Amino acid sequence: MTLPLPPTLRQRLLRTVLLPLALTWVAGTVVSFAVAQLFSQRAFDRSLLDDAYLLASHVHPANGRLRLDLSPHEVNTVLFDQAETMYFSVRGAGSDAPLLAGQSDLRSLAVEGHSASRFADIAFAGKVLRAVTLHSETPSFDVTVAQTTSSRDAALRQLMLYSLLPQLVLLALLAAWLRRSIGRDVQPLATLQQALEHRGSGDLGPVPAEASTRDIQAVAVTVNALLQRLDRSIRAQKEFAGNVAHELRTPLAGIRALAEYGLGHGDPAVWRQQLAAIAASEMRTTLLVDRLLAVALAAEAESRLLLEPVALDAVVRESVLRFLRRADAAGVDLGARGIDSPVWVAAEPTLLEGILNNLIDNALRYGVPAAGPLAVTVAVEQSATEVVLSVQDNGPGAPREQQLALAARGAQGEAGQLLGQGAGLGLALVAQYARLMNARMALRSGPGGQGWICEIAFPAPPAPGR
Repeated sequence: MTLPLPPTLRQRLLRTVLLPLALTWVAGTVVSFAVAQLFSQRAFDRSLLDDAYLLASHVHPANGRLRLDLSPHEVNTVLFDQAETMYFSVRGAGSDAPLLAGQSDLRSLAVEGHSASRFADIAFAGKVLRAVTLHSETPSFDVTVAQTTSSRDAALRQLMLYSLLPQLVLLALLAAWLRRSIGRDVQPLATLQQALEHRGSGDLGPVPAEASTRDIQAVAVTVNALLQRLDRSIRAQKEFAGNVAHELRTPLAGIRALAEYGLGHGDPAVWRQQLAAIAASEMRTTLLVDRLLAVALAAEAESRLLLEPVALDAVVRESVLRFLRRADAAGVDLGARGIDSPVWVAAEPTLLEGILNNLIDNALRYGVPAAGPLAVTVAVEQSATEVVLSVQDNGPGAPREQQLALAARGAQGEAGQLLGQGAGLGLALVAQYARLMNARMALRSGPGGQGWICEIAFPAPPAPGR
């Protein structure tokens, strides 16, 4: 069973607007008809009552009895009407009162209360008549005048025609104007639908956002924002796939070469040496994959990242303690300064920890001093406008041009190339993490051109609860 299609927005709006208008017009028609009938009937009844008063003015007592002192010709002149047939009767008061003049079978209407007259619709001579009975107390008699109703019916029809026909024309014009206006206002929705229907799956460019109403424009803006988020997510996935394909080619080829070399020898010592090299290469490959995943997740999380107040001094202290055993084993002097008092920044704790992990790992891995032991210092400095987190070592450093290049993804310094470690992603991750947290990364050489300093400057937020 196929369900009926729902109405279009244009049809729904037209129905919502025109149906109340049509019902209002019908109600207005009924009210107009009732009012027109009331006042037209009053006008005709007034004329009928005037005829009754005119006849009553000619009823006088004579020789002890009442009589109408008008001849039949004079009566016809008084009750003359070009379109209607007139009937009358003049009777004495009472149910058995004699007929003084007129039609004998035209009975008087019972006048009740203190009213002097009474109107009613009656059936007479096979016709529907409008009748009025005028009662006189002194002398006591009743005058009844009746007439056919074709004139008043025709007048009522003309009144309704000339009253309702302009309203109907105005309603039709209003419906046409509403149909055109609603169609023009919802046209951007049709344009948006066509733009989405006729584009390919890989086309995530913005759709037209111009509209005549704020609501439709908001829909287009929301769709564009969704397409932008999808585009970022797809680009991050493509970038991740490309990075994996590019970066894993070399270590996997190296692992294969090591395995083939070991298989080509029968000496167990060679096997052990090659297996150790394979294990070390696998460890570097795992680190590479983890960092590639971190890059992709960071890019995808950009649109929904929430920053919160984080105690930078506590995060630095935990990170230094985590690397302290490794630094001691390598004979590196790892320390921190500026963390004796609380320092707050607006950040995401995982990304902030990732920045410290990458910077400290890079310093321990590549910071080889020309003379003396390696020293790595993590420092926190706070001013009125910003909080600066820095990691410094006393290694060989790098020229300014190389410092700028190292922030690019895939770039390795000379030490990394000589050691055969890393994937050139550490500083790229740090730069991306900093950008996601509205921070600024800067690279520079240490005092006298000796060593390496990476600074992350955060805007200084107010402390929590302030």
